[in-house]
Amino acid sequence: MKTSVTLSIDAVCSSHSVAQVRTRDLAQIIDEPVERHGTNLGFTPTDTALSALAGCTNTIGHKCANKLGVDIGNLNISVKCRFNRLGVTLAEEIDVPFEEIDLVVIADGPVTQDELNNVAAEVAKYCPLAKLFRGAGTVINEDWRKAD
Repeated sequence: MKTSVTLSIDAVCSSHSVAQVRTRDLAQIIDEPVERHGTNLGFTPTDTALSALAGCTNTIGHKCANKLGVDIGNLNISVKCRFNRLGVTLAEEIDVPFEEIDLVVIADGPVTQDELNNVAAEVAKYCPLAKLFRGAGTVINEDWRKAD
């Protein structure tokens, strides 16, 4: 198994806000909303970063659950972020633009709350997107719970 690989993304930017991003045989559009002079064809760059955290939490969560031998079922993940806009408005340089993230993960499988807490602890150790945010100084408040 390779321990280091090269990830590759190419973007064709047809305007000040639209980026057609490609990797492998996939494409997505990153854009700004109309009120910020975009065309609203896709997630903003910041939305994309937060959605990557949700996707990574799901993938690494299932890997960790499998490693621990527990069934977490399907996950519903909510990501809410307090974002400091001073940097993106060019008002002032900001060291930590993503100030605080509330990450709520709801599992519908037959997992116990204690098992789910163990999965959450493992995900915190291995999720590269969570590590990226935390390494940049973002506080991530995680709430992993069973579905009602």
